[in-house]
This record gives sequence, C-alpha cells and structure tokens, in this order.
Amino acid sequence: METKEILNKAVDVLRSGGLLLYPTDTVWGLGCDATDPEAVAKIFALKKREDSKSLVLLASDLDMVARYIKEIPEMAVQLVEVNDQPMTIIYPGAIASVRPEAGEQPEKSRYLLAYNTVAADGTVGIRIPMMDFCVDLVKRFGCPIVSTSANISGEPTPKNFREISQVIKDGVDYIVDPALENTSTGKSSSIIKVGLDATIEIIRK
Repeated sequence: METKEILNKAVDVLRSGGLLLYPTDTVWGLGCDATDPEAVAKIFALKKREDSKSLVLLASDLDMVARYIKEIPEMAVQLVEVNDQPMTIIYPGAIASVRPEAGEQPEKSRYLLAYNTVAADGTVGIRIPMMDFCVDLVKRFGCPIVSTSANISGEPTPKNFREISQVIKDGVDYIVDPALENTSTGKSSSIIKVGLDATIEIIRK
C-alpha cells in the first residue's frame, strides 16, 4: 500500500474515534484524536493505565502547538528551533475540555485538547516529530494526535513492531504498515518541562 493510501486510512480511523498503532520518530505509538475524550479513554483502557496520568501528543509544528497552549514559553521556541533529536516539551497552560461530572457526556471540540490528555497541573507534553509520515499524518488530520508507547502499562516499551504484544495489536482499529518504521530510533524521546519564567526541568534525557 502506498503511503498516501496509508495516510488516508489512518486519518479516517482517527476521525471515527478509532485507535491507531503506528511508527513514530521514536518508538511505536498508540494514537487517537487528542481532542476526543472518549477515544483517549480507549487508549487508557487498552494500556490498562490510570487516566490520571497525562499522555504525549504529536503536533505538526509550533503553529499547531500554539492553538492548544495559552502562551508558549520563549524558551520552548528556542529549544524547538535548535533541536536535532526527538524531544517532547511539557508546556504549561493547556487549552482543554473540562472533566465531566458523573453521568455527563464529555465535551468534544477540535479547539480543545481532551481533558484526559492533560496533567492535573494543566500541563501537556507535545512533540513535533522528526519523521515525515507522522508530520504528514497530523497535518492531514488537522489537530494533535495521541502518541503513547504501544505497551500495557508497566511492561517494557517495544523497540520495534515485532516486540509489540498481540493484545495491543488486537486492540486497535488500524495498524500502519511496519515497513514505515525504518526511520524510527527505537528509543523514547527526551522530555523537558518548560515554564513561562524560563525555567527548565529535564524529566528524561
């Protein structure tokens, strides 16, 4: 299947609230629409992970990041401009939906990150991927997508497609062609938390 067909299929799955298993610039990711709380809830259920934890998202560029963050710290802009390795930045002030009360339907808007992608302190981790397929996927979809490692919570992160468990493969709606993993590093990204006051905290090197 050509890359264009793969992208079209992946976008259709995202738009329908489905789950993707796809290669990123780091490791294989579980993905969904990052503005759809119900799709995000499926990711947590598949990973058997508590939904009190935040998720890493992918954005196509800083312009997309700016649509979902109240104010991008200048330090973050500088880091993105000089970075040459996969790097996730934790931004303050995510623009997100509100966790619904019991019995209420969660709010879904393409202008709001799903409340269950965001940490309790209002921060959110976003990476601009260094891989054409991922950038093209997010651009075509038009808003950020979830990119969490393709493993059950607590189990080792798979470095390649062969290491992904059958439970994960069976739990998604579409698996992207493994041939596209040839530009993945097989290693998780660095994680840097940036504040509006120019503070930097290295969470993972």
